[in-house]
Amino acid sequence: MQAEIITIGDEILIGQVVDTNSTYISKALNNIGVSVYQITSIQDEKSHILKALKEAEENADIIIITGGLGPTKDDITKKTITEYFNDTLIQSDAVLKNIQHIWDTYIKQPLAQVNIDQALVPTKAQVLMNVNGSAPGMWMEQNGKVFISLPGVPFEMKALMDNLVIPKLRDTYKFPYIKHTTILTYGLGESTLAERIEEWEDNLPSFMKLAYLPGLGRVRLRLSAKNMDKSKVETEMNNQVEKLLPLIKDIFVGLEADDSIEAILGNQLTHLGKTVATAESCTGGKIAESFTKIPGASKYFKGSVVSYATEAKIDVLKVSEELINKHSVVSFQVAEAMAKNVLKLFKTDYAIATTGNAGPEKGDSNAEVGTVFIAIATKDVVFSEEFNFGNHRTKVIRKAVNKAFEMLQKEILKK
Repeated sequence: MQAEIITIGDEILIGQVVDTNSTYISKALNNIGVSVYQITSIQDEKSHILKALKEAEENADIIIITGGLGPTKDDITKKTITEYFNDTLIQSDAVLKNIQHIWDTYIKQPLAQVNIDQALVPTKAQVLMNVNGSAPGMWMEQNGKVFISLPGVPFEMKALMDNLVIPKLRDTYKFPYIKHTTILTYGLGESTLAERIEEWEDNLPSFMKLAYLPGLGRVRLRLSAKNMDKSKVETEMNNQVEKLLPLIKDIFVGLEADDSIEAILGNQLTHLGKTVATAESCTGGKIAESFTKIPGASKYFKGSVVSYATEAKIDVLKVSEELINKHSVVSFQVAEAMAKNVLKLFKTDYAIATTGNAGPEKGDSNAEVGTVFIAIATKDVVFSEEFNFGNHRTKVIRKAVNKAFEMLQKEILKK
């Protein structure tokens, strides 16, 4: 069974608002075994809406529309849907009562006519009561297809999806079981990785497929299975992962359940009872930011020194000025000194240090733009590697952050 999502609103098309609704709806549908065929964003304009509805009905079994249900004149979705179904609007007493309750409780103002008109719904629609707002959701059926219209306000849409739409879909249809397993790898490009596991991929069962999700310095392998037999999906998923892991053991980071590499590292450090600190120059605190966005990071992440200027490396991190003058601020000697000293400063088990030239100018060093040294220090050892990540500043920084995580991961796995 396939679904199509239609998001309505100029604010999405001009980039003023990021469409997070489609992401949420897609995940919710996928969790119950519904594949999303297409996501379409259109203007709140009559001809566009009618065209999108007609095409969606030809393509999908379930059509979910979000947006365009507000009280203002430019929100015409409800009227257009009514026209598409050759229907008329009537007032829903239950919806009006809900709107009145919201106004009495929170707004403390008399209802305007535009608010009262929110209670108008097509005669053929089953109302999905929106207790969090004035625009009701609507469930309509035609030619064996289901049309679901939801408000565009994210928290209202989410509540309707979770509490009404998904349960009603489950009661109406029998869906296949879908399972995804995402394997996180570091340090090998997509094409090289694909060549390495080609034979394994070619022999996957027909109800399983593999997707490559490349990033800067990392590739996620998403293995998906879809079958009416849940036990068959679970068993075969485990079998295929067991066959895959020996082929990628040198680049395997972990099984990802919507977790980032920094979250995986955090779990590993917490499990081991270990801590980490960072000394960042060219990455400007991005490594620390990645760690601290994870709830509970204070258990394992103790702090960072963003020693962007050479003076900060000397004054705060106590890197020898003589060492800098001899080898340059962008060097493995300075990177390793930064790592060792921040390890001592925060009394941690691990430390990461970065120094380099992200561009567009060379700065305090003659090193070529894109040159980055990354060092890892523990209480027993310090080592570093040199990289050239190109000449695009943002990519250089992001690649350096990812490579630093990869190097730390490999060091942790030695334990």
